[in-house]
Amino acid sequence: MDRRQLLSSAGASLGGIALAGCAAFERPTAARRDDFAGLDATAQAELVQRREVTPGELLEAAIARIEALNPRLNAIVTPLYERARGEVRTPLPAGPFQGVPYAIKDMLDLQGTRRTSGSRLLARNISQDTSAIVARSTAAGLVILGKTNTPEFALNGSTEPVLFGPSRNPWDAARSSGGSSGGAAVAVASGMVPIAHASDGGGSIRIPASCCGLFGLMPSRSRMVGSRATDSGVDHCVSRSVRDSARLFAWNQRQDAQAPLKPAPVLEPLGARRLKIGFSTANVFGQQATPSVRLALEESAGLCASIGHHVEPARLPVDGEAFFTHFMVAWSSGADHMRRMAEKQGLRAEDVLEPWTLYLSAHFRRQPADAGAKAGVYFAELSRRFDAFFQAFDVMLTPVLHEEPPPLGFLGPDVPGSQMFERLLTYVSYTPIHNVAGTPAMSVPLGQSASGLPIGSQFAARVGNESTLFGLAFELERAAPWVQRKPGAV
Repeated sequence: MDRRQLLSSAGASLGGIALAGCAAFERPTAARRDDFAGLDATAQAELVQRREVTPGELLEAAIARIEALNPRLNAIVTPLYERARGEVRTPLPAGPFQGVPYAIKDMLDLQGTRRTSGSRLLARNISQDTSAIVARSTAAGLVILGKTNTPEFALNGSTEPVLFGPSRNPWDAARSSGGSSGGAAVAVASGMVPIAHASDGGGSIRIPASCCGLFGLMPSRSRMVGSRATDSGVDHCVSRSVRDSARLFAWNQRQDAQAPLKPAPVLEPLGARRLKIGFSTANVFGQQATPSVRLALEESAGLCASIGHHVEPARLPVDGEAFFTHFMVAWSSGADHMRRMAEKQGLRAEDVLEPWTLYLSAHFRRQPADAGAKAGVYFAELSRRFDAFFQAFDVMLTPVLHEEPPPLGFLGPDVPGSQMFERLLTYVSYTPIHNVAGTPAMSVPLGQSASGLPIGSQFAARVGNESTLFGLAFELERAAPWVQRKPGAV
């Protein structure tokens, strides 16, 4: 079938991380208390810990920034200000992010609040429970002040839902913020909040991180609290600094007796250890990324070599045609589930679901009965191939995306399904392989186009080896700091 036919414990781990990481973030002082937007989550937490500011002051400053910026950028779709104000009036958990404002993606449950998953079908849905990852994150002291925009059911690589409208990229408000955690990336990149929840089922942490100039790491499958070994989607965050991501990872990773992976010591530096890094700018179909992306990735490879790592050409063991044949089964099954939910409620699916969701549902209904089982066999074999690949290489470096962030509308809800499929097949052709293989991967904001748009570099490692990725990320952040870059639309 050719492409067109295819059409240590968390507390102990956290002890040393405040000393690691991002030298570009100055140690906060009382004189800078009005400049919270320039501080990462770790620096804001340090202000609270030293009693130089209160959680209430951080919260009100964040709300003020949201009220100033959100009408243009559309990151926060469900404000929870009064709920947050009530929280900061009571003692907060003494976790690593005590008092730091936080936003969660509108795919998660927070009891008593609206969860729409970006769909008109769930526009009035009120959560009866709280997702495990949300409960664990709030135990870190984070204060949830709102929910962020997402494409319908997180099924798209751009955040432009019919229900709420598009989230706009702070670097260029006419461009996509990526997806599906686009609202989260906009909120962090614009300085509304220093860190935000994000989830990744096919690139949805890494893609918006790349589009918006942030750091975004997708953990290994089943790594985080609330996840299962069968999940291809993983929860974590987008952040401006590596240390924020590492601290929240250390707090939220599973450490129970049934956890399939040993806790990752993500705060340990690489030290003298140098890595063998495979490098390619071609996607799973053998197509090259656009010239601006290739140039940015070549510069990233050069940066890795300049700090002593060995970089050589390599190709991941993936056939694009076979991969997307099976991945589409998994991708479309969720869409068909939501269509059946609408039909069970007596609703006309076309009235409450977007064309792309309906297209995916129709695709799923055309599959043979054994398509899901065959996909599972293929995915297991792919995981074994990746295990073998990462015996030869410590890390694989590729683009996150085939091109720069596209204009809004390129992946919008009015695009016909077959055309959307063709566009996404190229646009997201680097990221979902790691969801299927279960391998951790991160987008590091090392590059920029000639017009100043961010271009992320994707680094991946073997299952369970987030420690290597974070260690490399700390080195890259020191060698080529990005935190002082400011989006033009803010």
